[in-house]
Amino acid sequence: MSVAVSTSTPLPPASDTNVVVSAFSLVDYVVFVLLLVLSLAIGLYHAYRGWGRRTIGQLLLADRKMGCLPVALSLLATFQSAVAILGVPSEIYRFGTQYWFLGCSYLLGLLIPAHVFIPIFYRLHLTSAYEYLELRFNKAVRVCGTVTFIFQMVIYMGVVLYAPSLALNAVTGFDLWLSVLTLGIVCTVYTALGGLKAVIWTDVFQTLVMFLGQLAVIIVGSAKVGGFGHVWDVASQHGLISGIELDPDPFVRHTFWTLAFGGVFMMLSLYGVNQAQVQRYLSSRTEKAAVLSCYAVFPCQQVVLCMGCLIGLVMFAYYQEYPMSTQQTQAAPDQFVLYFVMDLLRGLPGLPGLFVACLFSGSLSTISSAFNSLATVTMEDLIRPWFPHFSEVRATMLSRIIAFGYGLLCLGMAYISSQMGPVLQAAISIFGMVGGPLLGLFCLGMFFPCANPPGAIVGLLAGLVMAFWIGIGSIVTSMGSGRAPSPSNGSSFSLPGNLTAMSMATLMPSTTLSKPTGLQRLYSLSYLWYSAHNSTTVIVVGLAVSLLSGGMRGRSLNPRTIYPVLPKLIALLPVSCQKRLHCKTHSQDLSVDTAVFPEKMSNGMLRGSNDKEALAMPEAGPAHQGISPTFILQETSL
Repeated sequence: MSVAVSTSTPLPPASDTNVVVSAFSLVDYVVFVLLLVLSLAIGLYHAYRGWGRRTIGQLLLADRKMGCLPVALSLLATFQSAVAILGVPSEIYRFGTQYWFLGCSYLLGLLIPAHVFIPIFYRLHLTSAYEYLELRFNKAVRVCGTVTFIFQMVIYMGVVLYAPSLALNAVTGFDLWLSVLTLGIVCTVYTALGGLKAVIWTDVFQTLVMFLGQLAVIIVGSAKVGGFGHVWDVASQHGLISGIELDPDPFVRHTFWTLAFGGVFMMLSLYGVNQAQVQRYLSSRTEKAAVLSCYAVFPCQQVVLCMGCLIGLVMFAYYQEYPMSTQQTQAAPDQFVLYFVMDLLRGLPGLPGLFVACLFSGSLSTISSAFNSLATVTMEDLIRPWFPHFSEVRATMLSRIIAFGYGLLCLGMAYISSQMGPVLQAAISIFGMVGGPLLGLFCLGMFFPCANPPGAIVGLLAGLVMAFWIGIGSIVTSMGSGRAPSPSNGSSFSLPGNLTAMSMATLMPSTTLSKPTGLQRLYSLSYLWYSAHNSTTVIVVGLAVSLLSGGMRGRSLNPRTIYPVLPKLIALLPVSCQKRLHCKTHSQDLSVDTAVFPEKMSNGMLRGSNDKEALAMPEAGPAHQGISPTFILQETSL
């Protein structure tokens, strides 16, 4: 999800701060503490049940026995962070409902992972998504992907812990570091001890809390302003209801094409190849359950998006009747929703606490996913390959220690975030810059059999360089001009938070600016096209380097790591066309391969010099289903 959130330092409280703080009563504190206690209890319960008899697979993948519903709700909770809860209503309040069209990207953004990425990952029986890179390329590519992911998530953890606590402190008077420490410690304990099963079940509980908190705001707010009909009428009268903007310009921040299609790549980087989400798919008891969990997320996401947008509209209608205080008008955009909630729910004991619990649920679910996924990739990609003889007991204990270590690192990163000032925006945007290149790396491996390890590494580096160039260039340009990116053309920065995709930018009131040219024009690329642009860079550069370095000749290629694009497309055609194409393609490719590799064809070998399985490979077992001999012949000719 992409949201607009200010990263500027909150303004000092005005004289009416006490009015806001007094809205938080003893009952509200009780509701908030209950969230923390129950989350911790769920984690400790699962830790107790598995203590002493838990294997590394049970700890990191919940023994691969999870059902589709808890997995789906956990996927949703990871996606819905506290920054998104604060940012989406603020985006709607300030710029209208154009952002709502992001929901159009959810369909393709979930269908493609369900039918492309999940089958490949699940049938390979992986624990870490980056194991795929070693099976497809080599160990060096796997390590590069893992290190990139760790860099991405370490920066992200501190920010997602610090930013909501900072906003909450400015509005409600909550002690900043008390909330940071409480969140960090509670999350670290239940994640490290309970493993993925504890994370998933606490995510289910926290998803319900988030839903109830937002629903309470919508119901009470719409009732106070005269109902949903009045809310819609007020928004329409003030031009807040946006039509379909069909401008194809990728430098316009939000248009239908940017949201509906640029958003697909953002969704793929989150739901297709992100370790936090892939780990949940792999914890499902069957491949079908994993696919169904991906399907189940779609309506849930639509509901969550609609709720965020409705809060923004209700907030707008409310402040048309009840003008903002001076303090509220001077607040940063990420504080708008909190001020609105404290103002709206004053006098209703328990409801302000419910919304704060909703906000902290978003933080807990996102941070716990980060801890768990980081512990998994560190153990599976960086430690076990070098120490393969670790016993299960030792590996399990080491995984818990790693998770505790990342929890402490998260608290340290939160402190560093508090000291960064204006540099915080650059740190936040780095998270979004890395998602696109990683998506491109996996697509290069799955869809292009001719891609080789040198091409993969050079392509990934090129994608990262391009991402940092455009992202940091945009920040430096906006800082140098003394302004934030313009809402109409400026770039926001995609922060898929594992897992949540969020865009955080310092949004200021719109000003009339001259149209940028040259490199400044490139720096104004809409943040929703970042993933598409950077992943395409990886694929193009990776293919070029691979072809120049001889492709996969002399290297073995596991057909289970390739998605059979051509056979899948042919299967969509009428049966008569399929037969003609099958015969024609088979004979043509056979003649090409006989001409190019006569010695290998005579030995029954279709691939590199190390591949001994030849034509029998597709029939070897269930893992090869869907990959026909014709497909292997076609891809060999590449």
